[in-house]
Amino acid sequence: MKKIIHTDHAPKAVGPYSQAVRMGDFLFCSGQISIDPKTQEVFTGDIKKQTEMVLSNIEAVLKHNDLNFGHIVKTTIFLTNMADFTAVNEIYGKAFTAEPPARSTVAVAGLPKGVNVEIEVIANFAAL
Repeated sequence: MKKIIHTDHAPKAVGPYSQAVRMGDFLFCSGQISIDPKTQEVFTGDIKKQTEMVLSNIEAVLKHNDLNFGHIVKTTIFLTNMADFTAVNEIYGKAFTAEPPARSTVAVAGLPKGVNVEIEVIANFAAL
């Protein structure tokens, strides 16, 4: 059975989608961007700071479901500039120190709200 997930500790959806959907043992998290969940303000500055904010928003959705980064089995990173890959990878690597998930990184022409990085994840409740 499909269960829609929402937490006030992550940004509100900026369109007709859910923050996450649980289906069985899997949690499919919509892409997160650098929006402060307290103010709903978008941050478009330093790419490392954007990435930290994105990962913090992902963590909030995971925590709402009693999960952590260790439960993530797949990520997709969207970048508007592949020149940011090294900086994003540096911050991303701090969240996934042991047994990192499978990952794709894709260059895109643009992202919502003018941000430069978006990350979506799939987590599994039985992953640990």
